[in-house]
Amino acid sequence: MSARSDRPLFDDEPRNYDAVLIVSFGGPEGPDDVLPFLDNVLRGLPIKPETKARIAARYDAFGGVSPINTRTREFIAALQSELDSRGPALPIYWGNRNWHPLLPEAFEQMARDGIERAIAFVTSTFSSYSGCRKYREDLHAASGGVAGAPTVDKLRLGFNHPGFIEACCDRVTEALEQLPEARRINAPILFTAHSLPQSMARRATYEVQLTECGEVIGDALEHQRWHLAYQSNNASYGGEPWLGPDVGDALDDLAREGVEDVVVAPIGFVCDHMEVVLDLDVEARQRADAAGINMIRAATVGDHPAFVAMVRELIVERMSKSPTRRSLGSLGPSHDLCPADCCPSGRPGPAKPALCGADAPREATVDAPQ
Repeated sequence: MSARSDRPLFDDEPRNYDAVLIVSFGGPEGPDDVLPFLDNVLRGLPIKPETKARIAARYDAFGGVSPINTRTREFIAALQSELDSRGPALPIYWGNRNWHPLLPEAFEQMARDGIERAIAFVTSTFSSYSGCRKYREDLHAASGGVAGAPTVDKLRLGFNHPGFIEACCDRVTEALEQLPEARRINAPILFTAHSLPQSMARRATYEVQLTECGEVIGDALEHQRWHLAYQSNNASYGGEPWLGPDVGDALDDLAREGVEDVVVAPIGFVCDHMEVVLDLDVEARQRADAAGINMIRAATVGDHPAFVAMVRELIVERMSKSPTRRSLGSLGPSHDLCPADCCPSGRPGPAKPALCGADAPREATVDAPQ
């Protein structure tokens, strides 16, 4: 996807921030949360009632509790510790797209606390409407309803940052080490990410970035026997095809090739949530068992120290003049400022207004942090 813009996509001026805003998907924390949570997730989509009921049943099987909020709290605690010990000394706020604490609640709290400018880290590392533009639209909507809301910038994506790659490599290595040493070299790695409608995916660099990430991890581990598959296609709508192959079908294909062991690594997710648990730990494992494959599931990066340190580094980047932007592979660092045509939804109609784009006004600068 070309990035049409006559404005710079990198911000080389040092910026002053009063706070960090963690922006995540959110998830229910009890059975009474499930249906209102799904109302938020599915709002505006042509989802049939029976599809919504089927998704709700997936949550009900786990008491209506998704692990995502707990995992996000753990990440926030780790990042706050990193900022407290290494700087910059910034408080952290947290707002979710779909469940409490919701983004408007976070903006209201920041306004009450006198925060004037915040830097947002969205817990999504790859470019797509769902993982980028939609969050920017949510930031715009949330800030617009709060008097005195702070100005917000967004950190660049970290899919090829050395810190994210190091964390992914460690998680895959931990999984491989659960196999007898003699069998590790022959065990393929199945990298997974959330499936998307093809009309959405072809308007972003999602697949390209995922492939690049897989190649960089494979190079780092000297283990290039890997494949990319997709999961979480349980709320497809509109009858159009979604990205494949599905992780279950990919496991069946590996079984037909005579594979005995496989490591499944959900690189498209930074922490466990209900889709990771159900799609991989339950359904994919059942498919692997039925196919006679020994499946080891790698952990998500979560609060891995290298991933947490990456987020701090990205914050320091935006507070520095003409910073060095680290990346691995051939794609180079992702942009700081999204172009106007970045990650459209693929649905008809005009795009909704969004924050953190290249057309946003740039404001006061400060000295680079020491």
